[in-house]
Amino acid sequence: MLASLVVHEFSHALVADLLGDHTARLEGRLTLNPLAHLQLVGLLLMLFGPIGFAKPVPFNPSNLKHRRLGTILVAAAGPFSNFLLALIALIIWQWVLFDPYSMLGQIIELIALVNVSLCLFNLIPIPPLDGSQILRNLFPDSTQKWFYKLDFYGPFILIILFLIPSVIDNFYIPLINEIVGLLSQAVARL
Repeated sequence: MLASLVVHEFSHALVADLLGDHTARLEGRLTLNPLAHLQLVGLLLMLFGPIGFAKPVPFNPSNLKHRRLGTILVAAAGPFSNFLLALIALIIWQWVLFDPYSMLGQIIELIALVNVSLCLFNLIPIPPLDGSQILRNLFPDSTQKWFYKLDFYGPFILIILFLIPSVIDNFYIPLINEIVGLLSQAVARL
């Protein structure tokens, strides 16, 4: 999970840098070095539980070539990188391993599951997740006041949402498994 979080945050930094905002570069965050992206609480959660998080990459939308589109692309870069990591893992699982059900095969399948999970989770349109940045920049400036209010309540909404077992068991986990299954079938057909 740590490598996936680092690639996720690095992807945000890289796309922001390519689009004209060098904030992450100036703060030493345009790197795959995990130490640049780790946050103590997120690391502890990763070590002792099934969740974790990294420091969000700073960026200044005003520095981007196209502020709204640029912000959408920067926000989408993290989840997209997790999707690509899942796809690469499934390609290795399907094409390279002679026994995908070996211990190594199970680890690679777990990498795919973790990355699909990170991709989907970060696309939830609730602040501070990437999906909220994508959604808010699809709407006109007149709606931004509503989004600023949601910024305060977003973390609490997420905690409550994931404390409800039926959300995880009946929706989130089946969705992850379905997407990994569909990706796996698509890779097998290539």
